[in-house]
Amino acid sequence: MCGVFVTLNKLEGSGHRLRGCIGYPYPVKDLLTAVGESALNAAFDDPRFPPVSKNEMDGILVEVSVLTPPETIKAEHPKDIPGEVVVGRDGLIISRGYNRGLLLPQVAVEWGWDREEFLAQCCYKAGLPPDSWLLDGTEVQRFQAIIYSEESPRGRASRQELS
Repeated sequence: MCGVFVTLNKLEGSGHRLRGCIGYPYPVKDLLTAVGESALNAAFDDPRFPPVSKNEMDGILVEVSVLTPPETIKAEHPKDIPGEVVVGRDGLIISRGYNRGLLLPQVAVEWGWDREEFLAQCCYKAGLPPDSWLLDGTEVQRFQAIIYSEESPRGRASRQELS
């Protein structure tokens, strides 16, 4: 079993914008079930967006990220945590109390973030101040992903390498 996220990206000119992204960060279901449920949830239940219409699918690229189990980053001092994060390889989960944020590895690459900005943005996604990763009691986890993305809407999917 693996964690999995399904991302829907709407084509816009030569680029794209996020249209939905939901998944399971931890391996709680078999991969086929997790992909199917995540795809439906990304299309219809992402609270950031209205449901995807059938007509929209002709302009949406589907991306599936299969995740390794998250591992807690253990550093002697919180300031050492960025040295344990590799942009282009690692995704992040930051947890503090009831707040939790997850960013897939491709997000930092797409936005051109360095390690510290990646950590800050993951804190922001968790609803925390951007430097919360430095505080005692904040858990920082990393994971990797194997990413498959459609080459065109409703088209062939291929494995994506991050650079």
